[in-house]
Amino acid sequence: MTDRAVAVAAAPRHGDASSATATAPVRRAAARAVARRATLVGWVLLVPALAFYVGFVIWPLLQGVQYSFYDWNGIGLARWVGFENYLTVFTDPDLLGAIRNAFILIAFFTFIPVGLGLVLATLIRGIRYKAFAATAQTVLFLPQIIPLAAAGIAWSWMYAQTGAVNQILGWVGLGWITRPWLADYGTALPAVGLIGSWVLTGLCTVLLLTGLGKIDVSLYEAIRLDGAGWWREFFTITLPGLRQEIAVLVTVTVIAALSSFDIIYTSTQGGPGRATLVPGLSIFRIGFTQSDVGLASAFGIVLMVLVLIVVLPIQRLSRASDS
Repeated sequence: MTDRAVAVAAAPRHGDASSATATAPVRRAAARAVARRATLVGWVLLVPALAFYVGFVIWPLLQGVQYSFYDWNGIGLARWVGFENYLTVFTDPDLLGAIRNAFILIAFFTFIPVGLGLVLATLIRGIRYKAFAATAQTVLFLPQIIPLAAAGIAWSWMYAQTGAVNQILGWVGLGWITRPWLADYGTALPAVGLIGSWVLTGLCTVLLLTGLGKIDVSLYEAIRLDGAGWWREFFTITLPGLRQEIAVLVTVTVIAALSSFDIIYTSTQGGPGRATLVPGLSIFRIGFTQSDVGLASAFGIVLMVLVLIVVLPIQRLSRASDS
């Protein structure tokens, strides 16, 4: 083939260029149609979940905000009172005491379980016998699958004057401190808080063990070659590597402390007196016993705002530390 023939064969043909130009809009239109179809399918799959969320979360929340501005017993006519219910929440000593008790429970529901979970997760990770480590995880996680109402009832029996706690104290020579723990004004709230610690420690341990599994083992080997001990290893590698897990656990346990209800209701019902009264139980009593739906709604809105005020900075600090 001569050079001219090769040049003629290689030259673009007018028909090919026009056909490529003609098919480009068709391809773009087809791509847009596929994108619209995918968007439509996504909305079809999202609408049922969105409907449930709006029906069972957003709409009740808006109704609660509306009820909080009325004096209403749930049956008769409602009377507009403005911010009077909110003023009652922030001036009533009993309601303020319930909020204070909820913040005290954060020490038992958050700090103790997360701290113990860190220690237990580190110890279990170092166990060479994997079967024993799996058994330890299962035993620690068991309280998490027990209904909180059942846990409260069981521990109320154990805390009784003749219960297992006082019997064990008597066996170890500490019989002089035995008492009905849930009936004593000074020990009722800490005793209830320890129930929450017992329930949440297993969850914290298992989640932190999962987080430890993603930390590169070579980091531990490198720091051990430098002669680092357990404490330096823990604060240099383990703790920074578990930031996300700790943030999640602190968020979950703080919400559990501020919104606690099951354990309190089944173990003490807020007693003795109001020593263990918490916002969740107060809202239940105000709404269903005293039939003051407006005040109960206002207290519920205040509780939601308090949870957001505590939780949102935790999430922001976690994201800032990661960045």
